[in-house]
Amino acid sequence: MQRELRYMAIAAASVALAPLGSCKPRPSSETASGAAEATRTDTTESPAAAPAGGLTDANIVALLDEANAADSAAGAYALTKATSPDVKAFAKLMMGEHHALRAQGQQLARRLNVTPEPPTDDPLKPAAEGEMTVLRAAPKGPQFDRTYIEQEIGIHKAVLDVAEKGHDAAQNEDLKKLIEQAKPVIQKHLDRAEEIQKKLGKPTA
Repeated sequence: MQRELRYMAIAAASVALAPLGSCKPRPSSETASGAAEATRTDTTESPAAAPAGGLTDANIVALLDEANAADSAAGAYALTKATSPDVKAFAKLMMGEHHALRAQGQQLARRLNVTPEPPTDDPLKPAAEGEMTVLRAAPKGPQFDRTYIEQEIGIHKAVLDVAEKGHDAAQNEDLKKLIEQAKPVIQKHLDRAEEIQKKLGKPTA
């Protein structure tokens, strides 16, 4: 049952992600060096402006914030049920580094005067909710440890996909830079989770 819930959550994210990459953002009329300043000062065009069906900067900021909040919350919950030292250390890492990433994103949003607005087909919300459902159902101990790590592998793959698409769609150069800085951190988390899974194994059905 746990594995079925996990597959449903990741599948929901994958299906929702597909249309996000189907539309290319329109080329910006601003130069790369002037994009950030123009976004801050031009009130005639919202920084969220983007082609119909594509990701806006407001969408991207919202998705990044949602991903960081969800992973930090999952890490906090994992600390209450995990027993493996590696898993506990990983959960603490998720809380600390995703909290830091979230703070950076919120600071940039305030500086650019961008109000986060999730896309209509939000790919991360169902995935995050699905992860918490699975974690709550997993019994404390080794089974929970394996379940949490498997969930984190799936979630970080989904977040990397969102980051890639967000980087391609972002209109603001500062937002692109923020994503470029965040991607190696997310990849590091994924690599570490996969290392732990090799030691613990996958959860039983």
